[in-house]
Amino acid sequence: MKRMDKTELSAVRLRWQRFWHYARPIATWVLSVGLVALVVVFAVRFVTSRYFSAVDEDDATPYEVVIPQNASAGKIADLLYHACGEGEKGLIVSSASFKVYVDFIGKANSLKAGTYLLSKNMTIPEIVDILTEGNPARGTTRLVITEGKTVEEIARTIRENSAVTTDADAFLALCRDAAAFSKYPFIAELPNASERRYVLEGYLFPDTYEIFTDSTPEEILDKLLTRYYEVYTGEWVARAQELDMTRDQVMTLASIIEREASDPEDLARVSAVFHNRLERGMKLESCATLNYITGQDRYTFTSDEMAIVSSYNTYLNEGLPIGPICNPGAAAIFAALYPDEQYLEEGYLFFCNGNPNVSRKLLFSKTYEEHQEKVEEYRQYWN
Repeated sequence: MKRMDKTELSAVRLRWQRFWHYARPIATWVLSVGLVALVVVFAVRFVTSRYFSAVDEDDATPYEVVIPQNASAGKIADLLYHACGEGEKGLIVSSASFKVYVDFIGKANSLKAGTYLLSKNMTIPEIVDILTEGNPARGTTRLVITEGKTVEEIARTIRENSAVTTDADAFLALCRDAAAFSKYPFIAELPNASERRYVLEGYLFPDTYEIFTDSTPEEILDKLLTRYYEVYTGEWVARAQELDMTRDQVMTLASIIEREASDPEDLARVSAVFHNRLERGMKLESCATLNYITGQDRYTFTSDEMAIVSSYNTYLNEGLPIGPICNPGAAAIFAALYPDEQYLEEGYLFFCNGNPNVSRKLLFSKTYEEHQEKVEEYRQYWN
């Protein structure tokens, strides 16, 4: 291999110097552009994840948002930010993020009025796409659920409301599905859920609801369960702990109280009787639980009916039944937590109906003998 002499080396070196003289500015420019692009990419990713991403990717709970006519982008941003209630994270990270985004993409004036169901797992771009597409107004109606209704009675109410198109059978099927509502801790933590007639029994809070006429069963159940969560306060949680009762035990007891006491003044007294019986290891012997088993609303039952094998039968089994037998209201829940102190202290253990045609008040007794006397006196009015 021939070696280059000094003249040839000088020539090569000169050519490289000339090449680098022209190439260096280009290389510097390419490197600078590359670095700027890299910084921009990282900046965009940071801003997007920080300000335009979903508030909570794991939370698909639907929230109803009503966008009024002629609402500005700023007004809509505030509605989205406060859509989940005071003290809760909204549907967007911040109002400013939403406003900046719609201004940047030129859609600030394309957001349409309407009623929308949005959730925290949606990004700002996804929400904007929905709001710009629009949503025709949905018809609404009132759904009235009174205290003490069972899941099946609520389904019947839905079925009988001619304005509602909800599938009542699908509603009932969902009430058996604990997994479908595991996002609610009080449902996810229920013991023996698969053995209950309806796992949601007891937790569909009685109230008057404004619902869409085309609401899905899931939407209605979410409304009822969310309302229950709002009503069962931290004070009640603490009181249940004082009584050494779980939430489910409180709701189960409240459901029996609700069905036993027709007069509001009797709620706390019935509660005291049941607390006394539980304390003494006595069976509750509640006719309300037999009504739930048989599906018949009666005052008296045969010995065979009282011996029906069921985890809801309080004539057969000691303690509380496996779960609630209806959906109690706030007054019955309160009574379960705060039984009548006088009836507790004086040891009342029995109650029965009087003449239902005259009064819905119950008659209370401390001893079995007293109770039997009242039963014999008023039995004639119970058929």
